[in-house]
Amino acid sequence: MSKYGTIPISSSSDAPPPGSSPLDFISRAKARGASALATRQPWRELADPKAIALPRGLGDAYLRARANLAHFSMNYAIVVLGVVFLSLLWHPFSLIVFLACMVAWVFLYFLRDVPLALFGHTIGDGVVLAVLSAVTLILLLLTGATGNILTSLLVGLVLVLLHALLHRPADSIDEEAGRWYTPVTPPPPY
Repeated sequence: MSKYGTIPISSSSDAPPPGSSPLDFISRAKARGASALATRQPWRELADPKAIALPRGLGDAYLRARANLAHFSMNYAIVVLGVVFLSLLWHPFSLIVFLACMVAWVFLYFLRDVPLALFGHTIGDGVVLAVLSAVTLILLLLTGATGNILTSLLVGLVLVLLHALLHRPADSIDEEAGRWYTPVTPPPPY
């Protein structure tokens, strides 16, 4: 009997579907990675020097920061992780721990197809996110590079905040960031 055109029904077990292979897992991982990176904005848009200007006031700075943090969130995450990674190059053991935590994040959070179950109880994504964040931070701080990690996180966050405040949101962001705010019209020329 052919199963063409039927709707697959997920089973209650966490076992992979029959006939699936490691290549299927890799294909799903690539698809999920591509969809996650699809939310990343073009780097040229992020680094456009013509879009840099001082905000007109505190209210404009706040609105810019909210719009840019929503629009460039994936880019900003990559920048902060890149700064932390570069700072760990001088602490090889911390770098190994960082990479091991990254693997745990990939398998336990980003590439999961089914909810995580522990002792017969389903664990929500928020709990997984909180536990992975805490474990990653604790493990990295226990490696002896505490000052280095905190400094690199601070540098990354300052870079992101400066960009978010100085980058003028384009009108094309309005549809995407409409739930955040409507961009302020530019001031009249002097």
